[in-house]
Order: sequence, then structure tokens, then C-alpha cells
Amino acid sequence: MGVLEALAIAGGGVAAGAINAMVGSGTLITFPLLLAFGYAPVTANVSNTIGLVPGSLSGVYGYRRELEGQRARTTRLAIASVLGGIVGAVLLLELPAGAFKRIVPIFIGIALVLVLVQPRLSRRLAARRAAAPEHGGPLTLAGLFACGVYGGYFGAAQGIIIVSMLGITLNERLQRINAVKNVLAMLTNLVAALIFIAVAHVAWGAAVLIAAGSIAGGQIGAHVGRRLPPLALRGVIVAVGVAAIVKLVG
Repeated sequence: MGVLEALAIAGGGVAAGAINAMVGSGTLITFPLLLAFGYAPVTANVSNTIGLVPGSLSGVYGYRRELEGQRARTTRLAIASVLGGIVGAVLLLELPAGAFKRIVPIFIGIALVLVLVQPRLSRRLAARRAAAPEHGGPLTLAGLFACGVYGGYFGAAQGIIIVSMLGITLNERLQRINAVKNVLAMLTNLVAALIFIAVAHVAWGAAVLIAAGSIAGGQIGAHVGRRLPPLALRGVIVAVGVAAIVKLVG
């Protein structure tokens, strides 16, 4: 690996870590970057997932204030995400990637629509949400399990899907939901990464460079994201999601 390649991968890790902390979709920077440098798709996906885990941890730490008072809720939700992540990681190693990646833009598009209409839906569902469990109920858990499967398999825009789902089902501010999203996405990536380390081929040089960059990026993203008003944060989520769809379709 040359110096320029190493700098590019580390720089991609910084950008991906920042975007993941703010909204999600950092994979859409680092995964294509590894492909461009000649890594095989599954190896690139595996190495990218492992490399982004430290950055996700950094983002969680950056949002620690918004996580206060949400330990019980986050623990309940995390169980569904972790179980889904395990299933998704196994699917990545056993199934061809093409079939699943074809529906990724559809998932992202649905998530963006939910993000846009979430304030109106939240007002209409206010009474129902107030009577629902703090963790959102069975449908929320089922949705997070499905999202965990997706995250363990590929993961692009996983954070956007989680935010859109929790924004509708939880009676909570967007920034606090974003903090929970960081924890759930981090745990999904972590369990997938542990499986990949045990049984898959990992490009450790690339993974370490992404990890180093994403740690710094996670702090940058948390610093910026925590200060955005809800409307601006929603706008960033939509902008990143549209870019993700264009990237994947193209």
C-alpha cells in the first residue's frame, strides 16, 4: 500500500466517521473507496465494517449527554439490533451481495420519506405514542431487528433508517433519537465485525486506517451534529440520503 492510498483511506475514514455520527451512511464513502483501490467487494465490506466500529464508539461518546436517562430504553432496543446484526453478517458470508444491494435504494428512499413526514406523523400519533411503551413496542423491535439484518449485511444508510423509524415510534426529541441511533448502529457493526474477524478475510491495513480516521471523524460529527437544530439536522439527513441513493443507483 502506497502513501497516497493510505492517506486517502484514512481521510475517507474521517469523513465516514463524521457522517455516521451525524446521520449515518459513512459506508458510502469508505466502501467505494476500497473498491476503487482494488479490494474485492466482500473483503472491502468486511474490512470497512471492522474499521468503522471505533468511529461509531467515538460518535456514541460524543453524544453521551443526549443518552442520559435512556439506558433502559437503549438496552431493550439494542437486543433487537444485535440479533439482526448477527443474522445479517452471516447472510453476507453465505449469500451473493447483488440481490440484497438492489433493494438498498428502496430502503433509503422509504426512510427519507419517513424523515420528511415524521413531524406531521408525530403530531397525529401523539396520543398513541404517549400510551405506548418507552421503547416503542413490538413493531419498533421488529423493525430494528430487520434494520440490524440490513446493517450486518451491508449497512449503507442504516442510521437514516433507524432515525426515521424511532422518530415516528418514540416520543422523543430528534437529537436524543440520533444519540440512540449511534448506539444501535455501533452495536450492529460490532457484532458483525466480531463474526467477520473470526471467519472472513480482512484487509487489516485498510481496516486500521479507516479505524484511525473514523475515531477523529466521530468526534467531529458529534460536535457539529449536536449543535444543529432539528430542521437543519433533518435537512442533512435528507441530503445525505439522496446522495446515497444516487451513488447506489449510479
